[in-house]
Amino acid sequence: MPSTSIRKFAYDPNTRVLSVWFVASGKHYEFLDVPLESVTAFRSAFAKGRYFNEHIRSHFRYRLVEQEPG
Repeated sequence: MPSTSIRKFAYDPNTRVLSVWFVASGKHYEFLDVPLESVTAFRSAFAKGRYFNEHIRSHFRYRLVEQEPG
């Protein structure tokens, strides 16, 4: 999954939560109530960052996951 902006992502189909870790900030966000179809398209997109910006970022509620100390 090469991307210059997204380090990695994971999806839990039971909770419909898409977790995304970013390269530049190192931050981890969870996007809520994301349908499997959106994740499937994200996974297969050639430009992950572009797909994320156009189809996920402003379309789903999200929360910052605080990093544990240490």
